[in-house]
Amino acid sequence: MNGYLNESNFMMVEEGFTTRHLLENLLVELCQASDQQAFFVADLGDIVKKHLHFLKALPRVKPYFPVKCNGSEGVIRLLAELGAGFACTNKAEIACVQSIGIPAGKIFYSSPCKQVAHIKYAASHGVQLMTFDNEVELSKVARSHPHARMLLAVAADSSPSAHPSMTFGATLKSCRHLLETAKEQAVEVVGISFHLGSRVLEPEAFAQSAAAAQLAFEMGRELGYRMHLLDIGGGFPGTEDTRTRFEEIAAVINSALDLYFPDGCGVEIVARPGRYYVTSAFAFAASVTAMEEVPAEQPGSDGRWDGGTGPPMGPSPPEPSPCSPPPEEESGGKKSLVPCPDHPSHSSSLRGPPGHAEDLIADGLELPELQVGDWLIFEDMGAYTIATSSLLGGCPQPQITYAMSRVAWKAVQLFQGKPPQTEDDRESVCAPLSCGWEMAETLCVTPVFAPAGII
Repeated sequence: MNGYLNESNFMMVEEGFTTRHLLENLLVELCQASDQQAFFVADLGDIVKKHLHFLKALPRVKPYFPVKCNGSEGVIRLLAELGAGFACTNKAEIACVQSIGIPAGKIFYSSPCKQVAHIKYAASHGVQLMTFDNEVELSKVARSHPHARMLLAVAADSSPSAHPSMTFGATLKSCRHLLETAKEQAVEVVGISFHLGSRVLEPEAFAQSAAAAQLAFEMGRELGYRMHLLDIGGGFPGTEDTRTRFEEIAAVINSALDLYFPDGCGVEIVARPGRYYVTSAFAFAASVTAMEEVPAEQPGSDGRWDGGTGPPMGPSPPEPSPCSPPPEEESGGKKSLVPCPDHPSHSSSLRGPPGHAEDLIADGLELPELQVGDWLIFEDMGAYTIATSSLLGGCPQPQITYAMSRVAWKAVQLFQGKPPQTEDDRESVCAPLSCGWEMAETLCVTPVFAPAGII
């Protein structure tokens, strides 16, 4: 084992649990404690499965997880334990991963636009691998980090852009000039990088990018560089409900790599899968703290914040859940937290906390009637929901409860070559999962920020 993750970093649960099961248990505890703070639940086992799937589907590609996608400690520790590298875009992210002992050789400073102070920070902390796509960026690195190992970022889309100033990556036409300039400034270039983003779903786009990268490789070798690293970026889907499945994308990537960078050519391949790893592993729970009814003639997105809209609830409380305690056992006359799914739905808006009226989360949702104290459950919330700055002492971040099944933990141990321990000495640390409050049916509504359940 690498020592980044141990059983004190997560809750051990039985195989077959889901984040919704764990949410039920936690909500029971929170309701008993009258705690209404929002929180995340993360299934680390889901990330383990994704990692093993990635290695099987793309055996030649080494993953570098983009920290900006999810910089939570449990995710970083797990992926470090599994041997992944990390793509950082600033000083804070580098500090985040190095704070748990990840070596500089596992860090890729992947931002195409870097502050000089951050370049110097990377240099002083041993981080060498970086990217550039223009002369200004190249000059900054040449002055501030003489030992940097650079990847020339090539634009993934060679078609004319409506906003060329916002396009990252050098055109293939400008690659030779940039490589010659790097040579003049004694900057070591070791390979090529491209990032398709959502266009990774397009087989033709990936093949074109791989072909352009191969041409840029040849330019570098002609100038005397030892070109040996190709970064194919990210853009892999995090859920299975996308129009192109991960297996299909992997087949396209493998085919293009075999054509332009065949096995044995001496080129190491890396990628930056972000959403792929963490989207489905996280669920989020938030309670309704306030609500306001908006007259029908007024738009729902008029700038006022609310936790949900619709006519006020009548005097009669909703029917209790089958898993709720009987009325005589409810402390303080607390009503059931489960709205009846048979109640009519209303066009609703979800907004952020008081003081952030502009923080519109979702609008035009068809939701049941809500009351203050009801809980909304959002699934697939692992990507771009947790800011690294918050983890380093910035804005308060909702609590994250990490869980992993015994089987997934054994898979991690076996992956590292450590024999699994016996069943008996694991039994005492495994938390059973019992029924808490009954979940409402999944809501088939758009947009993607619609809650998957209401408690």
